Amino acid sequence: MSQDFGREKRLLTPRHFKTVFDSPSAKVPGKNVLLLARQNDQGHPRLGLVIGKKSVKLSVERNRLKRVIRNSFRLHQLELNGWDIVVVARKGIGDQENAELAHQFGKLWKRLARNKPTTESPPQAATGNDQHA
Repeated sequence: MSQDFGREKRLLTPRHFKTVFDSPSAKVPGKNVLLLARQNDQGHPRLGLVIGKKSVKLSVERNRLKRVIRNSFRLHQLELNGWDIVVVARKGIGDQENAELAHQFGKLWKRLARNKPTTESPPQAATGNDQHA
């Protein structure tokens, strides 16, 4: 898998975001940030960012945060394969330096990757029970 960040690796439509918000498979809280994730059937992870004016006042700061988060995602995307991820920024995240943010997101991506459930076993057991009933 290449380490680019093309359109196929982004959550683009409101429907994509709504799917993750409505039923996340994993939630990873961090300092001034929350990661919501849901498994996808794509061969790659996808990222969406929610950084509002209430959380980060200046557009320069919002854009800096987006740049740092996207770059961190790009570098860790092999670990995140199969997730749709929405990053929700909270007040105070704009006060962090770039290096601190990159370090924090490196840890968050690893925590999320550990949360990935194996979905292959339960459905097989469930279908086996249905056949005998």
